[in-house]
Amino acid sequence: MNTLVIVLIAAVCLLGAYTFYGHWLANKWGIDPKAKTPAVVHEDGRDYVPTNGWTVFAHQFSSIAGAGPVTGAIQAAAFGWLPVLLWVLIGGVFFGAVTDFGALYASVKNDGKSMGLLIEKYIGKTGRRLFLIFEWVFCLIVIAAFADMVAGTFNAYTVVDGVKTLSDAAQTNGSAGMVSLMFIVFAVVFGLIQKKFNLTGWKEVVMSIVFIVASFVIGMNCPVIFDKTMWSYITFIYIFFTAVLPMWLLKQPRDHMTTFMFAAMIIGAVVGLLVAHPTMNLPVYTGFNNASLGTMFPILFVTVACGAVSGFHSLVSSGTSSKTVENEKDMLKVGYGAMVLESFLAVIALCVAGAAAAADGTPATGTPFQIFSRGVAGFFEMFGIPAHLATVFMTMCVSALALTSLDAVSRIARMAFQELFTVDDMEHAEGWRKLFCNVYFSTFLTLAFGFLLTQIGYANIWPLFGASNQLLGGMTMITLAVFCKCTGRKGWMLYVPVAFLLCCTFTSLVQSAMGCMTAVQAYGFFGTIPATATTAAVSVAATKGLQLVFAVLLMVLGLIVAVNCLKEFFGKEAGSMPDEEPEWSEMGKAEYGRAAAAEAPADAEAAQA
Repeated sequence: MNTLVIVLIAAVCLLGAYTFYGHWLANKWGIDPKAKTPAVVHEDGRDYVPTNGWTVFAHQFSSIAGAGPVTGAIQAAAFGWLPVLLWVLIGGVFFGAVTDFGALYASVKNDGKSMGLLIEKYIGKTGRRLFLIFEWVFCLIVIAAFADMVAGTFNAYTVVDGVKTLSDAAQTNGSAGMVSLMFIVFAVVFGLIQKKFNLTGWKEVVMSIVFIVASFVIGMNCPVIFDKTMWSYITFIYIFFTAVLPMWLLKQPRDHMTTFMFAAMIIGAVVGLLVAHPTMNLPVYTGFNNASLGTMFPILFVTVACGAVSGFHSLVSSGTSSKTVENEKDMLKVGYGAMVLESFLAVIALCVAGAAAAADGTPATGTPFQIFSRGVAGFFEMFGIPAHLATVFMTMCVSALALTSLDAVSRIARMAFQELFTVDDMEHAEGWRKLFCNVYFSTFLTLAFGFLLTQIGYANIWPLFGASNQLLGGMTMITLAVFCKCTGRKGWMLYVPVAFLLCCTFTSLVQSAMGCMTAVQAYGFFGTIPATATTAAVSVAATKGLQLVFAVLLMVLGLIVAVNCLKEFFGKEAGSMPDEEPEWSEMGKAEYGRAAAAEAPADAEAAQA
């Protein structure tokens, strides 16, 4: 099979899904362009910030398009490229995009509430607390994993037998690291300029491109040579500020710039596949069982997470994007559109990996990110771009895929921690509760746990990410089903995805727990798993023991939340809970009044004409 054919089939399917199914959902649920969104009503200059729809789209896409669509699609190709392609297309259209759009829609229609607060409203306070604990633990796993990934990407050193030396990729990694640092600096400048002059359209685009070019010029000429530890410190300092600073000052401008870089990466990969149209060398189907991964059900469906469906996306939709949507008509492209674009990215990653494989079907060596990065960099070189620039660009893209999710999840984790301890009357709350709800303290404590997890071996619990992510997606869809029923909206399109995701995730978690128990029984909880030809000796307690603890915790929390959600779903009366009527914040009222006053003369002139 030619990769060009696969890309074209995927593009037609995903574009058609957005045009027809996405708009059908929007019509079924109801979009009111004249309604006042939470961003307008609750504007506070920090979290609630009315923002242009395409800027919110850039934030949504750059936040959700993390490591998942590339890593998952390439790893799962061990079962063959056809099962991966089918799951990405079917899952992206009917599972992932529906979840992302639904979470955004429900949040906007409920005063910008996060998933935890939506569960409290429709399920109850117990469900809310359990969900927030689950969400916070899940976010810690993501923070630890992605922070370590970023630090490893920019690391300029290798350690062999305790001796640290510069790696062959030191200049490339150092240049990409400097580019990333300049992105942060220029993002702040971008935000300040945007705040003062409110640039839109081509002016905003030009400013983004100028800052991107400037970042690469500086980075290519002034690489920073740091080791992994130093980059880990820098990463956590950065995400601390993204978690506490106003969205407009750092997060949104950086997402805007990053989206153009992602667009260049995707266009480069697509054009490369169009011009070279290499053969898909990976096998079509290898069988239901895989020696390294396990059985296709449930492994395929939890490995290809972000490219098909991801619970993490719902946290972004309801945690940050819903608080910045300026007009309800933007929700379709932000929620549904960003997800189908991510599915397309997963298809591209699959095709690049297929082109890189040997003619006999043997996969290319290296991590999924390395395979993808080398492949797309090769396409850029084919167009005459210098090899060093192409490699630095792709290294930056790889790191940005992790960073944009990382800065979003750190903010979401902070808010989940605050919501866990928030009560209705915070003015008279206990001192310790006020401390735990403080923005800076909650962020510091959350990131401290995330940093600790990187030190004790996040990789040991990362295998649980896929299952926990899909379980989160299942719980989100149950909540959306309850929301639709309570508000009198159609929700039947959620029923099959809910049942499928719950079966997949609980099966995967049970398999993980059984595998961990087998290791504990064989070597003892405090024993050591012997080294093999390909693996080093590892502590049972620090690996399988830790995985077992997290697997059981996730299963218990997930099961309780799912049962409570299903109980409320069958017990609630259809149309019993209408959408909320939001109360204006002082800043929101003032800003809306100023905007209305500015439009009044224009309206008067138009009426006279």
